[in-house]
Amino acid sequence: MFRLKKMASTINSPYTNEQTAVWIRGLITLAWADGHFDEHEQEMITTLLHKDLTDDEKSKLLAPISPDELAQELGADLTIAENFLRTAVMVALADGDYSVSEDELLLQYCQALKLKPEALQVLRTALQDLADAQPTGEAALPATSLAIAPPPGSDHADVLHPVREWLDHMDVQDPKIAKLLCKMIPSQCPFERDITLFGRPVVHIPPLCKLNPLYEQLVGLRFRALSYLADDCGEDISPYI
Repeated sequence: MFRLKKMASTINSPYTNEQTAVWIRGLITLAWADGHFDEHEQEMITTLLHKDLTDDEKSKLLAPISPDELAQELGADLTIAENFLRTAVMVALADGDYSVSEDELLLQYCQALKLKPEALQVLRTALQDLADAQPTGEAALPATSLAIAPPPGSDHADVLHPVREWLDHMDVQDPKIAKLLCKMIPSQCPFERDITLFGRPVVHIPPLCKLNPLYEQLVGLRFRALSYLADDCGEDISPYI
């Protein structure tokens, strides 16, 4: 169990300041890709990260980053590139919706980083199958996102086993990235709500933790980020709990 601490200790991240800044910009660009990142969330992320970033990093924090620019800084090291992609997938899934714009941007990230993780293709295929299985009708509202919750009795949980294994291999090794993950991944199970599928009808789902087959991966990554901040960095994690 992680411990609450008042004073932060000095810890060396395996990433350079430039890599961390680009990593954060890549995640924020993805989070805003579907247009659902409101002003409150923007202010929250900016305030959180401004505590740790240099003046130069602050000026670039909220500027969108292109896949090619991201690859220039993260693409030289396969391990760093794949760990970034894991966090990007987690951010795309964190709110329970997987949007068309997020999917397209993830593919662009993969191409720029020269990565073809089998797990990501499995995930995209499973999500597309779920969207295709939804009924259509005149009452359908325009949609931009895809629910990741499988219908009762579905075997998608087994299909997504390689995705869960791939995501669980993500190690948190940088305090700034850890803090961002703690803010972007909800601390509590989101309430039941109506969501949309790619241009198909609006559907109603129960609380995300009841149906989302990847919810444990999200919770696990957030817990590892909290543990890293508390035990390795000596941070006070009470603001994130």
